[in-house]
Amino acid sequence: MTNLQRIKAKINAGEPVIGICVTFSDCSISELLADCGFDFIWVDNEHASMHRENTLHHIMAARGTDAAVFVRVPAVDPVLVKPILEMGAEGIVFPFVKTAEEAMLAVASCTYPPKGIRGFGPRRAVRYGAADTFEYIDAVPDNVWKIMQIEHVDAVDNLDEILSVEGVDAIVVGPFDLSGSLGLLGQTSHPDVMRLMDRIGETAIKHKKPFGVSIGYNPVAIAQWIKRGINWIQVESDVSLLSRGGKAAIKDTKALFGK
Repeated sequence: MTNLQRIKAKINAGEPVIGICVTFSDCSISELLADCGFDFIWVDNEHASMHRENTLHHIMAARGTDAAVFVRVPAVDPVLVKPILEMGAEGIVFPFVKTAEEAMLAVASCTYPPKGIRGFGPRRAVRYGAADTFEYIDAVPDNVWKIMQIEHVDAVDNLDEILSVEGVDAIVVGPFDLSGSLGLLGQTSHPDVMRLMDRIGETAIKHKKPFGVSIGYNPVAIAQWIKRGINWIQVESDVSLLSRGGKAAIKDTKALFGK
């Protein structure tokens, strides 16, 4: 069973799937966090200063663990997606998908002809030739999760059409940018933003598609998303873990000196 298959099995069994975002280039971070028990490592190629070789090393570091690797690419662009797929990523996160047409292009970029436009040239994805190439081709639709990130009001308005696109496997909400699309950047608890979030949950459940959220560690917000019916969550990042842990260590140590 692959790590992605393990995630799908947990979702089907109603168990939570929890992952974390990695932004630093050192692949030891992915190995460490995977061994903590996270179900997936979300390697960020959109906002982080991550080079292609760094991404490969993160994927390789997770190979000996039970964590799948999802890579968020900078845009819905087949040129950007192709090398990530060849590295063996088990999921691609497409940011700012707002229309069914963009979702179609995202799926096509992960799919071989005749249904898609992915160019052929797998390397690590076929274990450098150790795996059967044609078995790999047949299994691609099930072994690569195509994840559309919903983070704009237009995407919410078009969500029925996006979720109806064949090959869209899951969606993930980006609350911060979603609030920004309403001119309320960062105000994720604003009633207008909350209504959009509720609509996303209702629409995903109607289409019976796994849906998740990308969020910082906020117990109140996480509880709200659980009530909306999320199947999976990308919670925290390497940056926030280090920052919060460092601040806590300073605060606690100063308190001991004060005593």
